[in-house]
Amino acid sequence: MLAGIRRAAGSDIARIDAFHRRCSPAGLHLRWGRTRVAIRDVERLLAVGTTWLGLDAAGQVTAVATTGGISGEPQVMDLGLQVADAHQQRGIGTLMARHAAAHARRSGAHTLSVYTAASNTPMLRILRRLGPATKTPHGSHVDVRVQLTS
Repeated sequence: MLAGIRRAAGSDIARIDAFHRRCSPAGLHLRWGRTRVAIRDVERLLAVGTTWLGLDAAGQVTAVATTGGISGEPQVMDLGLQVADAHQQRGIGTLMARHAAAHARRSGAHTLSVYTAASNTPMLRILRRLGPATKTPHGSHVDVRVQLTS
């Protein structure tokens, strides 16, 4: 379970990198579309959005969630989410997604957008829990838009 959620900072780059190294190639592929995440990807994540770390009781990163604006869609925010393999199926992803959705709502967004593999059933299940959604298929992927209600 999570002991806490806190906003990530530039000083967390090494911790986030270590988190990604503990994730399986399959888990990374579902989130990133590839099996390795470079430091520059983590730096970009921190620079363009708001990122939170889900921490266990020992302070180890067990989940990362990010929201950021989408160009040309001022009231829509993108959601990125990854939970370490050993911590999945415990509600951590749902908790992190709800935290990110609340931030997006407070920031003036009315919609969360997630582009994910159509086979990413854990993420699709989390999105159903967040609220009413529309899905637009794109081959093996799907664009899911969740309406943020107050």
